[in-house]
Amino acid sequence: MLNIMDEYTRECLAIHIDRQIDSEEVLYKLSELFIKHGIPDYIRSDNGSEFTAESIRGWLDRLGVKTAFIEPGSPWENGYIESFNGKLRDELLNGEIFDTILEARIITEQWRQHYNKIRPHSSLNFRPPVPEVIIPHQYASA
Repeated sequence: MLNIMDEYTRECLAIHIDRQIDSEEVLYKLSELFIKHGIPDYIRSDNGSEFTAESIRGWLDRLGVKTAFIEPGSPWENGYIESFNGKLRDELLNGEIFDTILEARIITEQWRQHYNKIRPHSSLNFRPPVPEVIIPHQYASA
């Protein structure tokens, strides 16, 4: 799982699931998110090879995105994602057995939507990061 969060809004932008995730997949997922949400000033990540690859570092450098790698064995330096990972584990993964990658992707995406749109967050005054907006339908008079 590649979990990508916006530290400011606490929105989970993506959970990418595959049997293995290499730098090319990270690059693809980040480029999708940059197109949708804009290019961030910083990206914080661990020092995994999928993040430290020359292709990723060069690409981020060309875009002007600074990297903030956490020290190995120092999860407290990336507290937002560590907290998110704990919630994901407690609220979803500990209660599921996935038979296929597709099943894992679908169920996890449903949980991600709930996490972003419905689930209250204590750090956000018990509101979700991206509450769903419901606009009442107005009927045109004939």
